[in-house]
Amino acid sequence: MTRGRPTARTWLALALIPAALGLPACGRAVDGAATAAAPSDRPTSPEELEPLLVTEVHSGLPRLPDDDLHPPAGAKRLEDVAGYSTDPARERAVLEEYGYVHGWERFWGRESGPMTGVFVDQFEQRAGARAYADDLARNDAELYRGVLGEDPPELPANCRELLVADPVPDAGLVDPAAFAWCWHGVFSVSVSAVGPTLDEALVEVRAVMERQLALLPPG
Repeated sequence: MTRGRPTARTWLALALIPAALGLPACGRAVDGAATAAAPSDRPTSPEELEPLLVTEVHSGLPRLPDDDLHPPAGAKRLEDVAGYSTDPARERAVLEEYGYVHGWERFWGRESGPMTGVFVDQFEQRAGARAYADDLARNDAELYRGVLGEDPPELPANCRELLVADPVPDAGLVDPAAFAWCWHGVFSVSVSAVGPTLDEALVEVRAVMERQLALLPPG
């Protein structure tokens, strides 16, 4: 059976903000990846994951309170992420196939203008984190009709990058934007930045991604 693909969550979250305001894990080194941490060393709840997220972004944008957004940012469990889809039951089955455990979302910005989002999700196995990040990247590339950059030299290994220079109004994007997806052990990390220019969005995404990956355990 062909595995389903997750909803383009990055776009859904960013579009809502203005309106609101497999390989098994192992204990040995793997080429190009960190040594897997023992399951007992991993966050066991969204609340344990939350301190591992960046608290500031390169651009200096103010952080948006989680509860000011709809749906709220912050802690994400399987049912929360499935709820982004128009078919939550199908989405839940897809996420279960990835081995989704929990996640956390955080956003910076104002009522309009530049905006940055960080999504950190944890999975049972490395393979699930990689597949999820890859599929999200492909979904957004299709949505914005862009071309994915694989393992761009400006980002750590195991990353995908998408640059959108022109508006895509039918997808809710009216300013230049940059996106990156990386997998790090059992973690999938997505960072998105909107405007004011493509160069500024790209600098923001790369700086925030590097800092976010450095905060995570080997996984």
